[in-house]
Amino acid sequence: MAASRIFCILAFTLSLLAVVSTVSGHNITKILSESPEYSSFNSYLSQTKLDDEINSRTTITILVLNNDAMSSLAAKHPLSVIKTALSLLVLLDYYDPLKLHKISKGTTLTTTLYQTTGRAAGNLGFVNVTDLKGGKVGFGSAAPGSKLDANYTKSVKQIPYNISVLEINAPIIAPGILTAPVAPNNMTELLEKAGCKTFAGMLVSSGVLKTYESTVEKGGLTVFAPSDEGFKAKGSAPDLTKLTQAEVVSLLEYHALAEYKPKGSLKINRDVISTLATNGAGKYDLTTSTSGDEIILHTGVGPSRVADTVVDDTPLVIFKVDKVLLPIELFAKSPSPAPEPVSTPTPTPSAKSPPPTPPKSPSPMKAPSPVKASPPAPPVDESSEGAPSDSPASSENSHAKNAAFHVNTPAYFTALVTLAATSLLL
Repeated sequence: MAASRIFCILAFTLSLLAVVSTVSGHNITKILSESPEYSSFNSYLSQTKLDDEINSRTTITILVLNNDAMSSLAAKHPLSVIKTALSLLVLLDYYDPLKLHKISKGTTLTTTLYQTTGRAAGNLGFVNVTDLKGGKVGFGSAAPGSKLDANYTKSVKQIPYNISVLEINAPIIAPGILTAPVAPNNMTELLEKAGCKTFAGMLVSSGVLKTYESTVEKGGLTVFAPSDEGFKAKGSAPDLTKLTQAEVVSLLEYHALAEYKPKGSLKINRDVISTLATNGAGKYDLTTSTSGDEIILHTGVGPSRVADTVVDDTPLVIFKVDKVLLPIELFAKSPSPAPEPVSTPTPTPSAKSPPPTPPKSPSPMKAPSPVKASPPAPPVDESSEGAPSDSPASSENSHAKNAAFHVNTPAYFTALVTLAATSLLL
């Protein structure tokens, strides 16, 4: 009996460890680095930051191109077009070789990463997967009239139901996907159309717009543009009249990063992020956290939500945020002074006042009578005021606590294993 229980515990533990390895995530860069024939594809995933987007997702399939197929695509197009083309090769579903040959009715449409950008009109963000029989599977755009441009050639790597990497022999070409988008005349045009006119006007009047533009040319820029409503939000909008011109410049520089950091990169971020205003360790930085697909920026004063992507055109990405980012260096609230003790004046005896009563002699001390046990204290409502300092209500009080929180998966499953083992031994 004891041996049977031990065997059950061991089997249960091994199965949970297998689950841990699945939910712990994947690293597409590491997976492809084991195969030199995909070095070019791997490099472009890193340059476009698509690797971060892939690593932030589960249940995903990557259709990879070998170096020869990738060179024909990369040699003719700018990086922004290459990113769009590669995002069409990231399927938001799990397909391994077995599933490819068991497609219901022999053909299906599947969603790609390109569909999530908001720039894919009609069916352009979907891919047609068709079992051609005889061991062949074709891939093509779901747009009407499109051909099956690519064929499945071999399996590269699978982590079951998490990520599958399959090789195809050619890129999938959707109508218009290889045409570079028409860039706007200037950055302020983008911001004004997105409902960020106040922010755009401040960039121009302060001269910070030139700093933004030069940063793009140097390699990359990420902008967090507050909406016009964010400048009017009661209780959270800053009083800009109290800032000096130099402080206004620092505030605007605080809303940008000197790197291209799209949504996928922000989702997996676990580090403190430096901004254009950063001038030393721990100065003018921010952190991020996520809730589902939502990204929250933390400054140490208050949170701001990434509401929308205005443009994502490598090496520039502009996000619209719902509140002005308030750096702690400019808007830290000074602690309130401790209240002075209130002294009660001693009354001066008047002529009519009766003489003070002499103190009574102390009575002999009696032994304390037994007291009944007090009833237990009522349960504490943790949602009420006076929450502990590490509760969500006080998460903005400490800049260090703003770092993104993520579950310690191994510890979680260790607890499950312990609980299961206990129950089996009972």
